[in-house]
Amino acid sequence: MSIEKRTYTLDPVTFEVLKNAFVTCVDQMAEQILRTCHSFVIYARDFSSALCDRNGDTIMQGSQDIAVHVGTLHFTCKAIIEAFGDDINPGDVFATNDPYVGGTHFNDVRIVRPIFYDGEIIAYAESNGHWADVGGSVPGSFDVNAKEHFQEGIRVPPIRIADRGRYLADVVNMIISNTRVPSDAEGDLQAQSEATRVAEAEILRLVDKYGIDTILTAFQEVQDYVERLTRQRIAELPDGTWETEDYIDYDPSIGEGLIPVKVKMTIEGDQLSYDLTGSHPAIGSFINAGFGSAFSGVIAGTKTFFPDVPLNSGFYRAVNVDLGPVGSVVNAPWPIAVTGFCSGPYEKIMNSIFELWSELMPERAIACSFNLEYLLVGGRDARREERPIFMWYDWMVGGWGGRNGKDGSTATAPIFGVGLAVQPLEAQERLCPVLTTGHEILADSGGPGLYRGGCGVQKGALLREAESTVMSYMCDRARSITWGIRGGLPSIPHGVWLSRNDEPERFLGAVFSGVEVKSGDRFWRPSAGGGGFGDPLERDPEAVREDVADGYVTIDRALKDYGVVIREVDADLAQYDVDDAATEVERAQIRAQRRGWLEEDASSVAERYRAGELDVIDLVRRYGVILDWDTGELLPKTTGQFRAMLQRRTAVHWPAPAR
Repeated sequence: MSIEKRTYTLDPVTFEVLKNAFVTCVDQMAEQILRTCHSFVIYARDFSSALCDRNGDTIMQGSQDIAVHVGTLHFTCKAIIEAFGDDINPGDVFATNDPYVGGTHFNDVRIVRPIFYDGEIIAYAESNGHWADVGGSVPGSFDVNAKEHFQEGIRVPPIRIADRGRYLADVVNMIISNTRVPSDAEGDLQAQSEATRVAEAEILRLVDKYGIDTILTAFQEVQDYVERLTRQRIAELPDGTWETEDYIDYDPSIGEGLIPVKVKMTIEGDQLSYDLTGSHPAIGSFINAGFGSAFSGVIAGTKTFFPDVPLNSGFYRAVNVDLGPVGSVVNAPWPIAVTGFCSGPYEKIMNSIFELWSELMPERAIACSFNLEYLLVGGRDARREERPIFMWYDWMVGGWGGRNGKDGSTATAPIFGVGLAVQPLEAQERLCPVLTTGHEILADSGGPGLYRGGCGVQKGALLREAESTVMSYMCDRARSITWGIRGGLPSIPHGVWLSRNDEPERFLGAVFSGVEVKSGDRFWRPSAGGGGFGDPLERDPEAVREDVADGYVTIDRALKDYGVVIREVDADLAQYDVDDAATEVERAQIRAQRRGWLEEDASSVAERYRAGELDVIDLVRRYGVILDWDTGELLPKTTGQFRAMLQRRTAVHWPAPAR
């Protein structure tokens, strides 16, 4: 039966009250977790919750949940139902972290509680929390070199952790004993379990107030409402098919060369469809996505352009997703490693969908945003006599893409989950022997454009009293650098730099695991800004002057990227002037030369870089040349792909130079 013919039985006031009550119920779960969790990672809001109906379909999410989690929680609930069937009883609680049944990665542990009324299941409450460690070969469980999940930590299939109200301590002990900090793991598990109890109490309170029939009807009708609203919005758009692709940096098992993630979007009437067929086969690293996280990337990317539409399974009904053949980088089956999905395929899917919807909704157009990144330093804390294991688990904000009519957001949480909080440095330093030496907005990180990409940040740290310590980094876009659209330019490469007293500073890359670090070692990393929107030579010189005064753009890059000649008057007072005549000349010269820069011999450009004539930003933005940023070696295949991308997204939108 079509959505238009369904019967809606609740009066509008009751419907609206209960719709919002379900959101509040999930938000109450979040408040419970924040007040009782044990790990700093979850305290910084790397968690989400959901309320599901008796079939496992999502009724409602909360108001600050992480996008990547929400699009998978219904898969987890359905997996619990399938695994236990009729053997689900009042007081039972279940756990799983299995990405191969629709989860994300092993660190995301889900706790599910059935809600009974009068002896029958009426709903499920679900809590997802990112545990800082679930075992595996490196602290934090992010092993870049993992090809199969056996190196990534414990896999918990759907399992019962409470039986008719009785806590199964032996089962829980088996799980947490496979983590590096079992006390934190059990504390978080119990916090999540109690959060689901809060949801249970609230739903039963609503049942007592409105009656079971009204609540069950509301469960269905809030989903129907979202489906109907979504289909109405889709039907207002033109039919057609749009395609694009984004890239992962490389597959370590085959060498250099960007790895394509392809997305095709089709609108036909009120049905929206996506097809990811043609994406690269799964790669020889942990940067692959299972079906749940890839589906979630599609949903999150789409939902961004429908911000006022609630998210539940009604939204999913209006969106058909074909991930293509099993075995690809966006549809990886057991036992392929998938822990790095979020910095790999997930954000590439989202940014690709942003680009497609920017064609359909130009008023909401947005360029590529910076890549999610996690830096993990783990070992023994030598500040304490007992030498406990520590894990410094850090992520940074960065820049979002420039928008149609507005610069991108600066120092903002990743598109992976805008609810993520910046971790307080003072608390990190109290818990771990890592001292933050700097944390500031990074000039020139925003991609140049008519509307500039938001700026990223730079963070430095010093390892203090520590033993047996290693460092791992999960990111991407050291080579598939955050791109602009409609003539906008890229941002800067991601990656970590390490400095030791007895060695030259070296670039470790945007993905690595198990690098030994010692007390006194320093390391720093930038987060990229967003890509630029529109031709940077069309940006108002006064806006460029203000960017220089604000520290977002340097005088040098104002000249090279925007063709704006800035004269310093008084840097302490942030006073600068624009030389209008010189700017006009400079912009004319750039217009005449910039297409040729993208066709210069890449080997010669790389040699000029090694000779110190050019810097990294010159290579990326002017010449489209990608190197191994550690050795300076030219990456010819990657450069060819990157230049082709720049031609398609950027150069084709530049006006022809005046003759």
